[in-house]
Amino acid sequence: MERSIFAVVIGSFLGVLTLGGLAFMGAMPGAEPTAQPAALPTPAPVPGPRPEGEWRLLDPVTYENISIFPVVASYGQDTSAFLTLEEGLATGEVVVRERGYEETGMVRGRDGRPIYLPPTPPPSASVNQLVLINRSKRPLLLLAGELVSGGKQDRIIGKDRIVPAGAPPLPLDVFCVEHGRWTGVPQFSAANTIVHPSVREQAAVNQNQNYVWDAVRNGTTAKAVPAAPPPRMTLGDIQGAIANNGRTEAYEKIYQSPAVGVSIDDFVAELQRRFTSATFGLKGERVVGVVVAYGGEIAWSDIFASGELFDHYWHKLLRSYAVEALARPTIRVVASRDSASEFLRRLNGREVQETEPGVYRWREINEGRLAQIELEALQPKPMTLHRLMLHRTS
Repeated sequence: MERSIFAVVIGSFLGVLTLGGLAFMGAMPGAEPTAQPAALPTPAPVPGPRPEGEWRLLDPVTYENISIFPVVASYGQDTSAFLTLEEGLATGEVVVRERGYEETGMVRGRDGRPIYLPPTPPPSASVNQLVLINRSKRPLLLLAGELVSGGKQDRIIGKDRIVPAGAPPLPLDVFCVEHGRWTGVPQFSAANTIVHPSVREQAAVNQNQNYVWDAVRNGTTAKAVPAAPPPRMTLGDIQGAIANNGRTEAYEKIYQSPAVGVSIDDFVAELQRRFTSATFGLKGERVVGVVVAYGGEIAWSDIFASGELFDHYWHKLLRSYAVEALARPTIRVVASRDSASEFLRRLNGREVQETEPGVYRWREINEGRLAQIELEALQPKPMTLHRLMLHRTS
């Protein structure tokens, strides 16, 4: 027992001497340091692609009763592969006809391009359906509310969608915005117009022709605010503009007429001046959309996959927002930034989807009085081309 204790003591003493000697050698000049495991540097995070939906709100651009919050992003999708309706109609790469003309009124010219001839007997045209041919080499982007002018009546596109290149003639759901005329040539042209939000809502969400006509005639479908200052463009002004156009109630003639009592062009020009000033000099960011409020109420947003796509639609959208502002009560209240940011979140509610495999996916989400519509392209790569959110007025 004593020997065992003695052995333990001697062993401990020798261990202390050994550690001390090692420490002494490490301190000697020229001695090799004891190898220690080096701490590996923390690798820098590799920046990945920013997911769609990461946006930043700028301060609102305000004028009269409208507030426009620019939405900016430091990234953008490549949307150059897509053709817009305005471009396609202007170049002839997209053809829109009354239903029936494609089957009986088309022949091929010597160069292989289609030539349209008046059919005999006249076809059975339809108010709510046209035929569209995309003969370009790019997929065609359509937005709800875009106006095509001509035919037997002016129409608007009923729903966001993509028409692939080389597709057969497409029956296209539309809504009439010209009540009273049912004559004219079969072809349509680009109108460079998007109807204002109250009309777009009835087409894109409610999908009801009578509601569309009512919104055209009344200016706005927003509920009246008790004791609110009257709108600058009154219902009487709109009805007067309709009366001046005779029996036809053509959207463009109504809302470009001096009879509406205000200069929409002047209103748009002032809004554009203020918007340009507020968004000038952005560094590393582009405007990709806007959130729009009337008085203190956030009402609408349009956001695109790229700054280029936003720029293409911006003037038409701005005019549409201005028409809505002039038709609503003149309440000069600026909506809050927090309320505007709500229009950047994804809704959590009942969802409906429509898909054309390999081309696009359309979805609508409803949560209370909010409705969100997204158009996702599936080729050449998945991306949300357009995202609309609105506070339903009906």
